Amino acid sequence: MNRAVRRRPALATTALALLCALSLTACTGGPVPATGKARAADPASRPDLKPFYGQRLQWTDCATDGYECARLTVPRDYARPGNGRTFVLPVARAAATGPARRIGSLVYNPGGPGAGGAGSLEEGMDESFGAAVRARFDIVSFDPRGVGGSVPALTCEPTEAEAEAEAAEAEAEETSEEASDAVAPLYPRTEADRSAAASGARTAAEDCEEHSGPILRHVGTEDAARDLDVLRAALGERELTYLGWSYGTSLGTSYAEQFPRRVRAMVLDGAIDPSLDWRQRVISQSAGFRRSVDDYAEQCAEIAGDSCPGASPQEIRALIERLYQRAEREPLPVAEDSTYAEYGGMDATAVLDAVSMAMYTPEDQWEPLSEALREADQGDATKLGALDDEEETEEGTEDPGTAEEEQEEQREQKEQEEDETPEPPADNGDAALTAVNCLDVPHPRSLSPYWDALAPADQAAGVYGTAGVTAELTCRDWPSGGRSPHRVEAEGVPPVLVVGTTGDPSTPYAEAVSLAEQFPQGMLLTYEGLGHTAYGRGGACVTAKVDAYLVKRERVRPGATC
Repeated sequence: MNRAVRRRPALATTALALLCALSLTACTGGPVPATGKARAADPASRPDLKPFYGQRLQWTDCATDGYECARLTVPRDYARPGNGRTFVLPVARAAATGPARRIGSLVYNPGGPGAGGAGSLEEGMDESFGAAVRARFDIVSFDPRGVGGSVPALTCEPTEAEAEAEAAEAEAEETSEEASDAVAPLYPRTEADRSAAASGARTAAEDCEEHSGPILRHVGTEDAARDLDVLRAALGERELTYLGWSYGTSLGTSYAEQFPRRVRAMVLDGAIDPSLDWRQRVISQSAGFRRSVDDYAEQCAEIAGDSCPGASPQEIRALIERLYQRAEREPLPVAEDSTYAEYGGMDATAVLDAVSMAMYTPEDQWEPLSEALREADQGDATKLGALDDEEETEEGTEDPGTAEEEQEEQREQKEQEEDETPEPPADNGDAALTAVNCLDVPHPRSLSPYWDALAPADQAAGVYGTAGVTAELTCRDWPSGGRSPHRVEAEGVPPVLVVGTTGDPSTPYAEAVSLAEQFPQGMLLTYEGLGHTAYGRGGACVTAKVDAYLVKRERVRPGATC
């Protein structure tokens, strides 16, 4: 699918920005392990894995007060764990607030794929958990292999020298009128548009292969779930207590399938259905975004008040459609200091991404979206392009730093530029988003299945569907994990709690219903509301039921609704 989510502190949730669907795609998928029978042997019993399972975490104070940090070493290739090649993963924890009644560790994944868990915890993600859970568990998270502070980490970005060469080449190409006038459409109908889309996707895949080739085949969800079991052992836990948001539900499902008898309790919030193939996933998620934008038009006044960009739902829908059409003809203007200035403004894909991302947390995002849409319609899309940067901008204004600090940052940047093997960017979420999802879900190698999917996607979800199909093209040239969509096979797993939000844009409620049905003794908790995921933002009812399950393993009754 073409979008994914990362969880942020203060109960906020935002999308992982996709500035160009032709170069940064996601095909958000669940794990696709082999059958339960093939998993009968315990992988941890292998002698060559004992060094990894025998490690104990060495905790030290994190840079952020109140948290402890450690490093976990896992094999890069579980088929050959003794070859000396590894990933070293950051781990962080917030100690239980009631140590006298501590049950153990609760591990969470914040979403993505591409969101680092260790950093999210240091930023206050433990506050998303209920007081009862924080009292009884150490809250623990980690950066999955290839993500964030993982060593090695994924990158699809060129070095500075490569970027300069590419910029010079692009500038030369712009002497051609055809090149300078090209704007990516949301629905590529012509042969020229489709050829450009396929070419851009192929270039994106080649960039990732060039810069992260040795690890691309080792960052899938199935391997990350095996890392999760190594973490469980390193924490000294006999069984795993786990909570996964969004993509974290894929990670949890994979763990349950591989290690069903090692699960103590598992909450999967914002569920991804592993039985859907790539095309079904695109239509499911894209239709979810389309419904959410309709919800925005219908309920804007209730949440955003006077800032709504239209006096009626019809006016709001017309404005959004007008912006898409304008941006397809010519990028919408932005200020010189905008992220999109170097691209000549916001094209249609960028506008669609900005609107879609604002659907994740209506309570936080609909008001600034409304103001941004109004200004974009008046000729200035700067605020629309800055929606995803707003939180960082606000945080950055609190402490601009001293001159000495700025000089130190400049010195470190210069040293990195001089290094022959520069580190990946601090936030490599876009690369991980592509790498993990394309590896997890099989995609057609020929182009025709993508073009055949455009009309059904358009019928089901309009431009959200057609843009979603086009975004999948990068996965066509990606190494495949060789697995197939399947229903959950986790015989012996205890009752798993799946939480679904009826108005979820990114992981539609129907997928939560399906996933709960697929688990043996699966339970479904329904949150009747808008936005992505429920625990941590869905109110006291959701918190109470999830906490009671995690702490006491209290079952949720059929039909439970908040």
